[in-house]
Amino acid sequence: MNKDYSQDLSEIRSLMNRSSRFLSLSGTSGIMAGIYAIIGAGIAKIFFFPTQFEYENIGYASPQLVPIVIDLMLVLLLSVVTAYVLSAKEAKKNDEKIWDETAKRLAFHFLIPLLTGGAYILLKLNQGDFASAASLMLIFYGLALLNASKYTIGTIKYLGILEILIGLICACFPGYGFWFWTIGFGLLHIVYGSLMIIQKK
Repeated sequence: MNKDYSQDLSEIRSLMNRSSRFLSLSGTSGIMAGIYAIIGAGIAKIFFFPTQFEYENIGYASPQLVPIVIDLMLVLLLSVVTAYVLSAKEAKKNDEKIWDETAKRLAFHFLIPLLTGGAYILLKLNQGDFASAASLMLIFYGLALLNASKYTIGTIKYLGILEILIGLICACFPGYGFWFWTIGFGLLHIVYGSLMIIQKK
């Protein structure tokens, strides 16, 4: 009898967890986002600022600015599209909806810090502060992950914390923002995506 109660409680907890959390995040999409970021960083390093001096002195008058922004936007677009396609596939496999109330809450809590950070970064860029852009991207992205973690796989909060820490370290070494950005958005995504895949097996 006690065994039956225990099994029933376990099933109830599982149902409550599935109803309150979006569990169809794809680890593969995290790996792909990391790969896109590293490729984008590689393109920027080779073609736009091959030397440390060029990176530190980028500004509005720099011919590299527009190509770098395009490069970043392409990385973001590919990451978002890949995440949606693979998460939709995962949701279909789990017999779940990709856009239910939980997914909406996840998106809302993720986008508020992210859009706030994006607006703040644009304001700083408008003031000519390019050196802090990489650290701010990492910090606000980490805050967005942390804020949304309660609506998805709980361990994603640790990725958010790591992104924030790397962003803070990056702020201490603004001349090396390129490398910290590559680690935060590239390497960490690959490692975390791999861990998600292993965790689900």
